[in-house]
Amino acid sequence: MKLWEKSVKVDADIERFTVGKDREMDLYLAPYDVLGSMAHTMMLESIDLIGKEELPLILEELRNIYALTQKGEFVIEDGIEDVHSQVELMLTRKLGDMGKKIHSGRSRNDQVLVDLKLYMRSEITEITKLTDSLFKTLITQSEKYKNVLMPGYTHLQIAMPSSFGLWFGAYAESLVDDLTVLQSAYKIVNRNPLGSAAGYGSSFPLNRQMTTDLLGFDSMAYNVVYAQMGRGKTERIVASALCSIAATLSKLAYDACMFSSQNFGFIKLHDAFTTGSSIMPHKKNPDVFELTRAKCNKIQAVPQQIMMIANNLPSGYFRDLQIIKEIFLPVFDDLKDCINMVNLMMEHIEVNENILDDDKYKLIFSVEEVNRLASDGMPFRDAYKKVGLDIEAGNFTTDKVVNHTHEGTIGNLCNREISILMQKTIDDFNFEKAQSAVDILLKNN
Repeated sequence: MKLWEKSVKVDADIERFTVGKDREMDLYLAPYDVLGSMAHTMMLESIDLIGKEELPLILEELRNIYALTQKGEFVIEDGIEDVHSQVELMLTRKLGDMGKKIHSGRSRNDQVLVDLKLYMRSEITEITKLTDSLFKTLITQSEKYKNVLMPGYTHLQIAMPSSFGLWFGAYAESLVDDLTVLQSAYKIVNRNPLGSAAGYGSSFPLNRQMTTDLLGFDSMAYNVVYAQMGRGKTERIVASALCSIAATLSKLAYDACMFSSQNFGFIKLHDAFTTGSSIMPHKKNPDVFELTRAKCNKIQAVPQQIMMIANNLPSGYFRDLQIIKEIFLPVFDDLKDCINMVNLMMEHIEVNENILDDDKYKLIFSVEEVNRLASDGMPFRDAYKKVGLDIEAGNFTTDKVVNHTHEGTIGNLCNREISILMQKTIDDFNFEKAQSAVDILLKNN
């Protein structure tokens, strides 16, 4: 079934090529296609394009279809072009001509736009919750190990004292910035394109504000041409925001791989969370972190792929945009998997609490000694030179005491302030508004 097919049957090879992976990708969008159809149907009834007696019957059947999507029982049948066609077919089988009415005033162009936005909105909500869970794990570990010192590096050379409190806390605060970027993307997502039809509006007296409210969007995408131009652009913006989280995870994974190696020995991974070698019986490989690093780096390439598809298109709809779904939709599952795995690893990580007992790290306390001398009245440059000459002569000694008190350092991690900032960032998403609207749509009055 094709919503556009008339008297001429399309060539089989052309159909295969043009449909591509749409039927597979559209399964991601199925529940959101139903939600969009519910809001659109309610709006059509308000402008007398659907009868009052027809509305409850259509809504009931749409809720039944939605339930199938939640159970994993929704399928796009052989010969059916996409999710929009499948939903309309299922309605028509049950309700006859009533099912054919729901397409009035819309195009598959604005249908897929609203599906994508509802999908992105839902996935961003879930990504945010998972990121917050990882954040809390990192803050917990930061507090637990706040007094355990470790070497800090610049240029991969030992530099100054750091701590596991700082290390865990640094990645926690990085996630706050990542969610700030994601929040900006969410605001762009949370605008309603429904009613833009094929990109030029409709001669039906559509009530776009009504569907905006019913679907819990913050506003509509007002200009109908721009609503269509937003396709590709919105996915690229969201993918870029997801890249920010992926970059944090990738860097953390690199640290974990390096710090767990025997040459460093700063952390130990739980035996159950490592893999072995087929010929080296002593090996315990950090495969989870290596795969996380690779997957997250792969995610960071997605915005560039989207840009290369959408960047040279003029205004209006083009089938090129279909390919973006194949690149973009699976990214959320990949990132969620990585966040969950990193969270699990961080919860069970074991920390070496005696790293700095080894004299090879003695020189990282040289700055502490310079600062002590300067605090006692010696000019800083003189103190620096004295300690440098002591190091060159092999006379440098230290008591390995660190006294850092300013905000954000070893003795004053500011984890409380970082946690408050994180909570405010999450609250500012206002996910509750969207969820409340969806709950009302699905409620069978």
